[in-house]
Amino acid sequence: MNVEEILARLIAFPSVVGTPNEAIVNWVRGYCQAAGAEVAIIPGPEGDRFNLFVTIGPREARGYILSGHLDVVPASEPEWSGAPFVLRRDGERLFGRGASDMKGFLASALAALPQLAAMNLRQPIHLAFSYDEEAGCRGVHHLIAALPNLCERPLGAVIGEPSRMQPVQAHKGKAAVRLEVIGRSGHSSRPDLGLNAVHAMASVVTHAVAYAQSLTDGPFDDNFVPPYSSLQVGLINGGQAVNIIPDRCSADLEIRAVPGVSPSSLLEPLKAQLFALRSSGFEVAWHELSAYPALAPVKGSELTAVLVELTGQKPLVAVSYGTEAGLYQQAGIDAIICGPGDISRAHRADEYIEIGELAACQTMIEDLGARLAA
Repeated sequence: MNVEEILARLIAFPSVVGTPNEAIVNWVRGYCQAAGAEVAIIPGPEGDRFNLFVTIGPREARGYILSGHLDVVPASEPEWSGAPFVLRRDGERLFGRGASDMKGFLASALAALPQLAAMNLRQPIHLAFSYDEEAGCRGVHHLIAALPNLCERPLGAVIGEPSRMQPVQAHKGKAAVRLEVIGRSGHSSRPDLGLNAVHAMASVVTHAVAYAQSLTDGPFDDNFVPPYSSLQVGLINGGQAVNIIPDRCSADLEIRAVPGVSPSSLLEPLKAQLFALRSSGFEVAWHELSAYPALAPVKGSELTAVLVELTGQKPLVAVSYGTEAGLYQQAGIDAIICGPGDISRAHRADEYIEIGELAACQTMIEDLGARLAA
């Protein structure tokens, strides 16, 4: 199968984040085993979602991980020109949900696998395909925890998020949380008998807005746009009717932190503000939805030098979006972002990737194999 045919098969699986992924995992496993690779399946605690780890070459040697995620965001946008889970070609563009983010990278790696298998690799190449990355990198935690039993400590991990094949050295960290306030319902004509959860949450949100503004004062990292950590409230839900005192209100918010700053620690002032409502009779809850650390640039990184040589492109210091790379780095594995496609095409209708981008990625992977061959 060529890379376009593989991409068509991958996109045909509607592996939307938060849903079972056994079908796509089984297809990839069968393809890799047919190419002569070793395959391990690492289940998540959900019971219906799985990570996949593939090895080509000697497991006892140190090699490189090519990392990607199997899940995609939903394709509910009405502007799609065709069926989002059917690959459609128009000239040099291939359209479909996940084409850029990031089944294009997966397809390139799988297309290169037979060529890698034909090489006499003295050091291995591993494919690490995770689940539920789009929900805050939930699946890859379990895969990384299993690595000591799957391979020798890797020399590095290439996270194939869309970067137009330019090596990227850093991104911000992120934490997302849900705040919940529980008050007491009643008729709106007697506010003195109830506890209005929306009003209480409004005080927390007001504090969050002011806190977000204070983050613009630094600390700064001029590699990013914006160069400071940021916070936003993205969703508020509460109340039943205008004449009923709302007894429940929730708010989802996220924070994105520059390297060297813990996203979770930045949220502590808001947590204190929320829990202070208990003194007024409210019940409160703080739910951590997702979190991943920043990817910090590494001076003199050998992995960066390898990717620059393989791609022929100068490295980009930082991007605004987040990836699984920070988790690999946190585990002591040098990590870098480099993949086909463009992040500006992701999470929107008529997502696409170009044939030339897939070919460039496949060539890069095969050239990495050649470096590792005897």
